[in-house]
Amino acid sequence: MSASQRLLHLVKYRSLWTHVRRKVTTWSPVGAAFNAKPFRRLDLVEKNVGLFGVPELSCPEGFQAATQTALKNTELLLHRACSCSPGVETVECFDQLSDGLCKVADLADFIKVAHPDPAYREAAEKTCIDIGTVVEKLNTNVELCKGLKNLLDNAKVVAELDPDTKRVAELFMFDFEISGIHLDDKLRKEAVALHVKLLDLSNEFLIGSHVPNRIAKSAIPKHLQVHFASDGSFIQIGGLHADSPDDLLREIAYRIYLYPNADLMECLEELLKCRYKLAKLVGYDSYGHRALKGTMAKNPETVMSFLQLLTDKLSQRTAKDFQMMRDMKKKLNPRNAELMPWDHPFLSGVLRAERYNIEPSLYSPYLSLGACMEGLNNLFSQLYGVSLMSEHPGAGEVWSEDVRKLAVVHETEGLLGYIYCDFFHRRDKPHQDCHFTIRGGRWCQETDRYQLPVVVLMLSLPHPTKSAPTLLTPGMMENLFHEMGHAMHSMLGRTRYQHVTGTRCATDFAEVPSILMEYFATDYRVISQFARHFETGQPLPENMVARLCESKKVCGAADTQLQVFYAALDQIYHGKPQNRSTTEILKEMQEKFYGLPYTPNTAWQLRFSHLIGYGAKYYSYLMSRAVASMVWKQCFVQDPLNRDMGERYRREMLAHGGAKEPMLMVEGMLQRRPTMEDFVDALVSELNPNFETFLMDSES
Repeated sequence: MSASQRLLHLVKYRSLWTHVRRKVTTWSPVGAAFNAKPFRRLDLVEKNVGLFGVPELSCPEGFQAATQTALKNTELLLHRACSCSPGVETVECFDQLSDGLCKVADLADFIKVAHPDPAYREAAEKTCIDIGTVVEKLNTNVELCKGLKNLLDNAKVVAELDPDTKRVAELFMFDFEISGIHLDDKLRKEAVALHVKLLDLSNEFLIGSHVPNRIAKSAIPKHLQVHFASDGSFIQIGGLHADSPDDLLREIAYRIYLYPNADLMECLEELLKCRYKLAKLVGYDSYGHRALKGTMAKNPETVMSFLQLLTDKLSQRTAKDFQMMRDMKKKLNPRNAELMPWDHPFLSGVLRAERYNIEPSLYSPYLSLGACMEGLNNLFSQLYGVSLMSEHPGAGEVWSEDVRKLAVVHETEGLLGYIYCDFFHRRDKPHQDCHFTIRGGRWCQETDRYQLPVVVLMLSLPHPTKSAPTLLTPGMMENLFHEMGHAMHSMLGRTRYQHVTGTRCATDFAEVPSILMEYFATDYRVISQFARHFETGQPLPENMVARLCESKKVCGAADTQLQVFYAALDQIYHGKPQNRSTTEILKEMQEKFYGLPYTPNTAWQLRFSHLIGYGAKYYSYLMSRAVASMVWKQCFVQDPLNRDMGERYRREMLAHGGAKEPMLMVEGMLQRRPTMEDFVDALVSELNPNFETFLMDSES
């Protein structure tokens, strides 16, 4: 950015900057924006700028025009990539190819699930299919691959490449290899056919994993039928009802919701076979080996070693947690005290509430959405010199009137990108918290400017009422901080290539920035800056924050062990074929890595939808949490608002996206290379009680 552009940004935002930096008794502009009702447009003649400011997308038919433009540009770049001399230009061509398709496909991928208008969703779905088909063809384009291979086979040229360019070239080649580009024509066609089949199987499994099970009303006690959706003479059970205080209700929901579906079972087993066959075809020992290349763990053997070591170190604590749950169940229901899998979530919650009095309604008045957004703004300002500036979107720029638009502005670098906040519940909107990349950042050689990243954060928060703004539970507040961690990873990354921008990095590293934000969300020194009662202005008491933090450690070992079980099951499913059913594998893994008994005639794996998106990588959350814990304790626990440490964190971890080996980024931040045992110890140490909390509680 030029000096004049930086000056323009500083002038534009100066009044807001000085306002944010002062200690104020009213909400800052960003806090006020999120506690206010959505801005309603009155100017009916204002020009429609299109979704995300893309002019073509002012109507559903615009997706076809955007797709055609992207495909036309793809043809031009394809010719250039195949004909240019081996060097940096080759990689730039590949990245432009990827960027042109991703900008349309990623936007469409979001709109197909989030837009309230079915016409937009259908048009976006068609675009996803059209672009996906082209991507599959490019990944098996021999001439295109040859251009990249000529570069990577030329040792002299490779030696002259900068590290980022070399890594991106290798990542593009990896994409070719896993598509079977190096195979002969017959085997390559087989690989393509397997890819197509896997797309269909994955879609079938994802849909099936969320379909409710039905049972005759007569099979369910009459007083419990009211808890389930009615369907004539049947009831539908679409979840586990894990938080219900009724033992029988939880058991019924567990047994019926998890009852095996023969068609879905066949789909999953066929999917796993196809994944293994494809991995073998392209040269890997198993699908797990293929999926873990380039991650921190690197291979399935390391993952299983990590999970086994964690299990061993948690074993005594896990046993104590289960005993506490048994004692509580005996106290609540003396006639049926055996601890079963459907008891774990409910009883751990009861134990937390009994010990620490963490009723969410006690916290919510202090956690208005505006207050939490102000807290994030303050945190980013102090750590990175970054502010969140609320902007009014143009006509047609957003898909729902309650979507807020934020400009992310650095005090010297100027505008870094945009975050669209789709925070409120609405009909047909997915009930999930997630981060979508709409446009990745990259340096554009053709314009000599940086392409600013654009992301969406999707939550499902309650709407404000006449008497109160949107009030968050502690869990909602942590989820907001978590998702904003992903967004800032996208915003603060300044990668040369969009192929590795922001969260486009190894799966077991991608969750580190978001989980680290959860530590900031539970530190009183951070919370005290923003958590105040929406009516009285009183701050959230410190002992309430301390109790909340300590409550998470109650049954923490058992909760972690449950995640270990899921991760181990995922690894075994994606290893070498076992020649037995997925249910038999489930039963064995549950006994080995969890401890509560398997329930006959259930198939939990058929509800494990993460097998699709996180195949062989479900362990990533545990490993990312370990890294985040180490970064927090070593770098931020003494002073969570330390600007020097914030700058180091950006420089060593956030700035690189996937352009640097993940373990090298961790090593740069911690200034040492951690071992798997270090990761395990970090997770185990999280469960140690904080005796200062007990002192505070005894004094209060």
